Amino acid sequence: MTAVMENEIPIDRGDPETAALSVENLSLVYNVRGNPRLVLRGVTFQVRPGEAYGLVGESGCGKSTSAYAALRYLPSNGEITGGRVLAGGRDVTQMSQSELREFRSTEASMVYQDPVQAMNPALKIGKQVAECYRILGQNKEQAALSALEALKRVKIADPESVLERYPHQLSGGMLQRVVIAMGLAGDPKLLVLDEPTTGLDATVEAEVLDLVRELRQETDAAVLLIAHNLGVIRTMCDRVGVMYAGRMVEEAPADELFDQPRHPYTIGLMNAIPRLGLRKTDRALSTIPGNMPPIGTELPTCVYVDRCPLASDLCRTEVPPVVALNDGRWTRCHHSDQVTEISAPSEAVEAYEIDDIEKVLQLNTVSKTFRQRGKEIPALVSVDLGFAEGETVGLVGESGSGKSTLAKAVLGVYPADDGSEMILDGQPMKGEATDRRRDAIRALQMVFQNPDSALNRSWTVRRILKRTVTSLTGLSGDEADRKVEDIAEAMRLSSHHLDVRPRQLSGGLKQRVAIARAFAGDPRLVVCDEPTSALDVSVQAAILNLLANLQRDEKISYLFITHDIGVVRYLADRIAVMYVGRIMEKGRTDDIFAGPVHPYTEALLSAVPSVDGVATNRIPLTGDIPTPADPPPGCVFHTRCQYHMPGLCDVEKPPAIDVGHGHIIACHLPVEQMPTPVQLTVKDN
Repeated sequence: MTAVMENEIPIDRGDPETAALSVENLSLVYNVRGNPRLVLRGVTFQVRPGEAYGLVGESGCGKSTSAYAALRYLPSNGEITGGRVLAGGRDVTQMSQSELREFRSTEASMVYQDPVQAMNPALKIGKQVAECYRILGQNKEQAALSALEALKRVKIADPESVLERYPHQLSGGMLQRVVIAMGLAGDPKLLVLDEPTTGLDATVEAEVLDLVRELRQETDAAVLLIAHNLGVIRTMCDRVGVMYAGRMVEEAPADELFDQPRHPYTIGLMNAIPRLGLRKTDRALSTIPGNMPPIGTELPTCVYVDRCPLASDLCRTEVPPVVALNDGRWTRCHHSDQVTEISAPSEAVEAYEIDDIEKVLQLNTVSKTFRQRGKEIPALVSVDLGFAEGETVGLVGESGSGKSTLAKAVLGVYPADDGSEMILDGQPMKGEATDRRRDAIRALQMVFQNPDSALNRSWTVRRILKRTVTSLTGLSGDEADRKVEDIAEAMRLSSHHLDVRPRQLSGGLKQRVAIARAFAGDPRLVVCDEPTSALDVSVQAAILNLLANLQRDEKISYLFITHDIGVVRYLADRIAVMYVGRIMEKGRTDDIFAGPVHPYTEALLSAVPSVDGVATNRIPLTGDIPTPADPPPGCVFHTRCQYHMPGLCDVEKPPAIDVGHGHIIACHLPVEQMPTPVQLTVKDN
């Protein structure tokens, strides 16, 4: 190993003049109320033509700022104070506004995280896509034809129809394809993707990633990919850079970085992921103590020193060297030869018996039909599902499958149809929340995906929790205050946290407040709707550990809705798979992953990008999920199923087959012909 100076990266990546993107010792500040706050601290990386380069790290580390700086998409208070950015040999930081416009329209393009925000809701898709070609100099007729070809290029079904629709009339996956089509209008040499699949189903995510791979091969474009989902990074990228507090701390080929990380921060990120079939009963997830330092914080030596398990006096007094490792990789650490000694925690959630007979909540033939323009739309169809005390039931399926509708029916937001039966602790429960007993309302609570929109930003955390305690439990005065303090202690919220407003808290702390509010009334079952999807992997690990520990201590049941198969495998005791408002499969988590499984479940599992490098044969699902207003006859999945048997699957409703231990699959296939998913084993740490 060879140590070099602080900002000198000891890797020869080739001539920066020929790189698609070369970021060299880039420093950037945000001027806040006249004070410059340092955001990027000498960032250096390079993306070669045809290469995919990934940037990873927690929120606030500078990933997106680096990407925006590379294309000069900066807010008015953003200022580059050092270094340079070369794109095809041209210094982007020195371009005039006219040169910059030409550069963005012909040489580089960005695809943003939220396609809804990137589109004009008042204009049809065709006009917006055609505008990209008008900017390139095409006339109206040529641009219209180019727009059609662009949608065909990204494999959108029925592109002529899509051109005539508005953004709100498209699914998230289709809208993301449109945004990618617009980004590729000028055949850019550099494509920047900022969280392009966040919020998408696993199947849609896989389709979008396949599309990016194909287009990259066709055009030899360089790709800079930013993502929280480390599985996406591993499957898509050739090389990966790890950022912390505005500084690059490690860079390596993707497989080497994930299999043998050589910086303490990278190891912390890897240990926070539920990898290789890890379950909550195996061990708790690792978390990184503390928080990312705020922008502008003085960090004169090692930026990671306050959270590092290997930190020594040397780390606090001297800038860590950049250490060259083998195979063209490097790390920035005083103790790079000791990082292999960092291990994941061994603490396991205490095992306890789940009584599968006595149910906290039992759903029998629960249906929900909406009426729109005189037409009935069956969003839920005869759902049977039970929740034992202290059990987590994971609910998975594509967007539009009915997961959130089922959650709202359980909570009484959408009253279930006549004939539906919901039994809470042995007592029938009314369909509409306003008709329910107070103890039934108190027994069922919810944790939402986005705590920012779920919490009152103008109230303190103490006031939010106290209001919930008084309204659900009837406690008041000192008793209510003590209850709030007890809840805060259980959630590891300090008295300081209680006396600030949600907007003053980090994303992880805000989600803890949301969980605290859900637990304030001593619920029997908590509905968790994507509670970790927008969180960094370390914060996600802390939330999952918290939920597991609360379940162990309080015997709370969870309905856990998520797109993340790794998360649901870690936390759930049983899994239910939904499609077009129907339960296609349900069973114990271990049985689901051991197989046999429903063909739809097989497709979902095959679409998950593996952070462990496990190769899977993805089973593409052609077409979109059918609308509940016009479901296919027979098996509703037959229109997308590779095992479809004409004359049977498209005619008869499939039987519910018990393949053992209450593992039920609704399918016409004989058990011996049902598919088996990829087998994974827990990796020893």
